[in-house]
Amino acid sequence: MAKATTKAKKTDVADEAASASKQIDARIAELGDWRGATLARIRKLIKEADPDVVEEWKWRGVPVWEHAGIICTGETYKAVVKMTFAKGAALQDPTGLFNSSLDGNVRRAIDIREGEAINEEALKALILAAVELNLSAQTSRSGRPRKKA
Repeated sequence: MAKATTKAKKTDVADEAASASKQIDARIAELGDWRGATLARIRKLIKEADPDVVEEWKWRGVPVWEHAGIICTGETYKAVVKMTFAKGAALQDPTGLFNSSLDGNVRRAIDIREGEAINEEALKALILAAVELNLSAQTSRSGRPRKKA
């Protein structure tokens, strides 16, 4: 019985990921302008950088990319497409991609405006650094003894 439950849970997770991907597809199509094209482009770069990334749809319609935790979100506004990195303040950004939310203690963001070029290699490196940070945090958490209830 446990195997059937485990198999069902894996199927549920796969269905949720497929649903999130479809919702992101729909958002890109719905935008139908430079913001949709930009969101599609950053999505492609995220998947190229981390083929194991999981797409989520959270907070009433925000695309989220995860691997051992949140890597970043892809929010669309009238004037920008914003990539917010959940743990951006802890990441090295030697090329200066972060240009928004710079005063926060945890997050950092990249605002992409219409017609702006994206440094694809630097963005992929930042995505990989975020994944590595998530994985290292996961490893350090799993090494801690759990508190007794």
